[in-house]
Amino acid sequence: MGTSITASADSVDERDVPPVVRRGEYAYPPGLRFNLPFYRFHGFFDPTNPILLFEHLRRYGRAAHYRILLHDVVLLNDPADIAEVLIDKAAFFGKDRTQKRMKILLGEGMITSDGEAHNRGRRIAAPAFHRRRIERYGEQIVELADGLRAQWKAGAELNIAAEMMRLALQITARTLFDTEVTGEIHEINDQVNIIMDLYHFLVTLPRAELLLNSPLPQMRRFRAAKKRLDEVVDGMIRARQADANLARHGDLLSMLVAARDDQAGGDGNKLDAQQIRDQVLTLFLAGFETVANALAWTWLLLGQNPEAETRLHAELDAVLGGRLPRFEDMPRLEYTAMVLSESMRLYPPAWAMGREVLQDVSIGPYRLRRGTMVFFSQYIVQRDPRWFPDPERFCPERFTSEAKAGRPRFAYFPFGGGGRQCIGESFAWMEAILTLATIAQRWRVEVIAGQKIELQPKITLRPKNGIRVKVVPRD
Repeated sequence: MGTSITASADSVDERDVPPVVRRGEYAYPPGLRFNLPFYRFHGFFDPTNPILLFEHLRRYGRAAHYRILLHDVVLLNDPADIAEVLIDKAAFFGKDRTQKRMKILLGEGMITSDGEAHNRGRRIAAPAFHRRRIERYGEQIVELADGLRAQWKAGAELNIAAEMMRLALQITARTLFDTEVTGEIHEINDQVNIIMDLYHFLVTLPRAELLLNSPLPQMRRFRAAKKRLDEVVDGMIRARQADANLARHGDLLSMLVAARDDQAGGDGNKLDAQQIRDQVLTLFLAGFETVANALAWTWLLLGQNPEAETRLHAELDAVLGGRLPRFEDMPRLEYTAMVLSESMRLYPPAWAMGREVLQDVSIGPYRLRRGTMVFFSQYIVQRDPRWFPDPERFCPERFTSEAKAGRPRFAYFPFGGGGRQCIGESFAWMEAILTLATIAQRWRVEVIAGQKIELQPKITLRPKNGIRVKVVPRD
């Protein structure tokens, strides 16, 4: 089954260059000799799938360099260099151009904002992700997952990716908006999907920000979807702001409406309507897409690895004894968490990150000029055989406490790292573990033979055409 990606051989021999390429006072890693557009008809260059390019560049080892028109780009593959960018020298770096382009959709949400705007957003949103708060969502997650598993019929063929998206949408509606999947929620999802279909066009088109009001068909479609999306979300925010009994809602939207920036360094003010909308859209995308895709890839891997599936079922039987899982069960669902960790190693929902050099900086043996774009890909780094021998093999045992302690910090970073690490990481782990435990307690899957499973790297790593499985009851 075609679940892995291999890059086509390049007819230009790129491997006879020195480990560091000097350019005046700067030192760059080796890489492509020609500007990236030159390689348009080489197998590794597909503008819709940058992972092909990153896999090709892995041949250079620690890091690789290429140019896109006038811009220098460096791909870092070593955990120590990634730590320098994200932690040790984070002040030298800002958002990359892709993140800036996402402002067209997300405004000043936590993914796209920088500096004090980013810090303020995190301060205000942080209480919504406190451990005691997310515990309350555990029961709702299990209830919805139990409802989904009750709808499945023995022997039915399903697109498991679509099923996980449907469930994640229900969970997001309940926890973010305190509602069921209403017409408004479907409308949000539909308009976000329209915009995501235009994702590569928006982030690769030069000066897309200046063309937003152009008559280009893609821009007209984007404007219509964005206008409708803002109308729906703004209406939900206004209704919540007008609610005299706001405390009766336990959802994230109500917390954002009520929250004040009164932590240390805060200004004591509330978020305005636009700021709330930006954060809501960010949380919707991050919470919905990330977990749904992680679970879809997990079902694929379990269907392909029956020994791991058997061990998972044994743990669920031992820990749960036939009852539904609860939040307090999570520490004992160790193998369940290991399965998800290994799934996100092979198919990380957040598959790449980027930063822009704000001022000249040294990273490892390299000296990078201001304006250089720096990327690192979870998909690439987490398949490095130095840290994960036989990296293409699915092996949850890689995530025992002992195994994790033997690896550098950024050998595995599915939720990013540093000051911009995903604020909803603990919520996402809880949702994924409780959902997998609930459904796998009753069902196993058989992957339908002969289908072509392809990667679709957009904001998250999706299975391009879904994943078809047959669901089989465990009893």
